[in-house]
Amino acid sequence: MYAPLAPSAPTAPLSPPHAPAPADAVTAAELLDFALRTAADPAVIDSLPLDPEGRTWIRLDGPGGSEAWVIGWPPGTGTGWHDHAASQGAFATARGRLREHSLAVRLPSEGWRSLELAADVDRSRSLGAGTGRAFGEHHVHEVLNESEAEHAVSVHAYYPPLPLIRRYSRTGQVLTLEQVERPADWQ
Repeated sequence: MYAPLAPSAPTAPLSPPHAPAPADAVTAAELLDFALRTAADPAVIDSLPLDPEGRTWIRLDGPGGSEAWVIGWPPGTGTGWHDHAASQGAFATARGRLREHSLAVRLPSEGWRSLELAADVDRSRSLGAGTGRAFGEHHVHEVLNESEAEHAVSVHAYYPPLPLIRRYSRTGQVLTLEQVERPADWQ
């Protein structure tokens, strides 16, 4: 479904080796349930200050030691392509509508800089208020508010708490690792 481009310089591991989840680990379904319930809570959603220029966010404690975020999306904003490393996650739209573009293939978690993707791996979904989705670790996606006039607000939850976020650029079917962000970069 993908092939490394030549030459592709090997990279150092970006996350610790994957260990089995503890028996009491929070599941993606539990994260989605939390995100949907929180997105339906007007007191939480109304506590987020909105900025017409850029995304805003507040951090919440999620279930079982997970981390969660309420995020405001001004019209026309998005995340760019990224993943959440070894964390699984979920998000739910509280207001407005978000579009998620994702890849229906699991990419290697390390050891590459650029990959050429097969033509059939792209997925897209629209998530209106009251809807959400869960995803597993190493899920590569971008999330966008495509509205030209309406702010969107969403709730995102991750377990384990995000160890890092890898950001990618995409040109056609070529996905290139551009940056690795650690929690100190966004908290």
